[in-house]
Amino acid sequence: MCTVAISNSPVFSPSSRVSSSIFCKSSPESLTLTHAPSSSSISPSSSFKNHHRRLAAFFGVFDGHGGSKAAEFAAENLEIRIQDEVEKRGEIEIVEAIKQGYLNTDSEFLKQEQRGGACCVTAIIRAGNLVVSNAGDCRAVVSNGGAAQALTSDHRPSRQDEKLRIESLGGYVDSSRGVCRVLGSLAVSRGIGDRSLKQWITSEPETKMFKIVPEFEFLIMASDGLWDKVSNQEAVDIARPFCASAEAVSACKKLVELSASRGSVDDASVMIIQLDRFC
Repeated sequence: MCTVAISNSPVFSPSSRVSSSIFCKSSPESLTLTHAPSSSSISPSSSFKNHHRRLAAFFGVFDGHGGSKAAEFAAENLEIRIQDEVEKRGEIEIVEAIKQGYLNTDSEFLKQEQRGGACCVTAIIRAGNLVVSNAGDCRAVVSNGGAAQALTSDHRPSRQDEKLRIESLGGYVDSSRGVCRVLGSLAVSRGIGDRSLKQWITSEPETKMFKIVPEFEFLIMASDGLWDKVSNQEAVDIARPFCASAEAVSACKKLVELSASRGSVDDASVMIIQLDRFC
C-alpha cells in the first residue's frame, strides 16, 4: 500500500494565501511527517484564470493498492490532465473537465502495463468555489460551523448503486469476512488503474461544487487509513481547536496517530486545508 498527498505541483506554484498541512504514515510503528509547514501553499495556474482576484488551488490524496505505481502516477499527472481539459473546455465546464482528466490519467497509466491501482480525492478552489471529486474510498469532509459534512461518498461495492453498476457489466460482488469485494478481489469500486478488473472498476469520479461560505472552516482530505477508524464528526472535533490556533499540522498528526492507536495497519494520509480566507 502507498498513500501520496500533494498540495502543490509544477502546475500550481506556492503562494502565502493558501494554507494546508499534511501528515502521512506508512505503518503504525513508523510515523513520518512528509509536509509540515502550515504555509504550504498554491497560487493560480494559467488554466484557472484569476478574473476575480481569487486563487486557484489544487489538492489531492492518492491511496495506492497492489503497489505504489498508480498512486505516484496519479499524483504526478492528474492535475495536469485536468488543466489540459479546462483549457480546452473553459471553466464553465469544469465538472466535465475533471471527469475527463481522471479518465485520461487512467488511460495513460494503463498503457504503462503497471500493476495495482489508486483511490483519489481532489479539491480545486477557484473564485470562492470548492470543487471536490473522488474515485474510490478517499474522503473529503468539511467542518461546517463545527458540524462534520461529508462532501464525497465512498465508492465501495457494498454501495447499492455501485453493486448494480458492476452487475450490469457482467461482474459480481461477494462478501468475505464482512467486506464486499468486486469479483471477490477488490474492496473499492472506482479508481485509477486496476487493469485486471478495469471492466468493472471505473476511474470516472463523482464531482460536487460548493460555494465557500463563512461557516466552512476547514476541509479534511484523507485516505481510508483514517476513515476506517475515525468518524467524520470525531475528526472535525479533534481538528477544530488545532485549526483555530493555526496548528493544522498538529491536527493532522493527531488524527493519524489516533487511527494507528485504534489498530489501523493501513497507510494513511491526512490533509487539512484552511478555508476561511476563501469565503
